[in-house]
Amino acid sequence: MDDSLELARQIADTCFDKKAINTLVLDMRALSIMCDYYVIANAPTRVQIADITRSIDDSQSAKGRHAKSIQGRNENNWVLLDYGSVIVHLFLTQEREFYDLEGLWHKAPIVYAPDEEREG
Repeated sequence: MDDSLELARQIADTCFDKKAINTLVLDMRALSIMCDYYVIANAPTRVQIADITRSIDDSQSAKGRHAKSIQGRNENNWVLLDYGSVIVHLFLTQEREFYDLEGLWHKAPIVYAPDEEREG
């Protein structure tokens, strides 16, 4: 497994552990030059989005990986964490439905879905 995919899986697992909903890792390598993987997840409240964001940041910082930027942290309705090869999108549920990144990037294969793998 490549390092970018391992990072994406670790972040997705953190989202799952913090009770994010419908966490997915999309393989963006054939579709975008911006990153290798998207991690997409949602939660019903801004407090939960803030908690998931903090948990991702803390767990990755402890491993020496620091986000290049974290955007949307003040509003917590759509937070983007940029780890270079992995970009994380955390949404309030209604925001995720509205922006529909999975629909926009429908050609990107889902390479990991902890909700399905760990509960299914």
